[in-house]
Amino acid sequence: MNDTNTELAITPADIVAAIKSATVEVFATMLNMQLEAGPMLTEKSVAAAPASGVVSLVGLAGSWAGTGSIACTGAFACKMASSFLLAEYDAMNDDVLDAVGEISNMIVGNVKTILEEKVGQMGLSTPTVIFGRNFQTRSSRNHEWIVVPFRMSDEHMFVQLSLAPNRDGERSTLRAGFQMPQVINF
Repeated sequence: MNDTNTELAITPADIVAAIKSATVEVFATMLNMQLEAGPMLTEKSVAAAPASGVVSLVGLAGSWAGTGSIACTGAFACKMASSFLLAEYDAMNDDVLDAVGEISNMIVGNVKTILEEKVGQMGLSTPTVIFGRNFQTRSSRNHEWIVVPFRMSDEHMFVQLSLAPNRDGERSTLRAGFQMPQVINF
């Protein structure tokens, strides 16, 4: 990677490929679950109706900045946590929310690693996990979200990413060995 190259860029196809690869890998290796990826959507093509369930958001910062997220139903979050933590969960609790946060951290972290080859080093924020009924999430910036739906049986999960060149136009000052943030309990 050439840090002096300011013309580094990524395409929506690069982001979709990174999301699909990272998500399938995390689910296969960490949860022993197989997902089927659907076609890419954009935030504008996804209905903006209030949703219910779980959303986990992870920020990205560096020469490119943005947010990655996963969204699913509470029932699917319980399935993920059960497989990840090797215990049975049938209702939302702190363990389920922590597991969703850690899974989103792994997925977005793997996407970040894939994309860093093209856009330079980025850091991750601590995941923020939201659970409830009748809520909406949106970005205050005008960047479009790329959404990749995944399906497992009758359950659906959406992995989304909004990424753009950093407004400051500065290269990342992150150092090698950047420490991974810890998951906060909600």
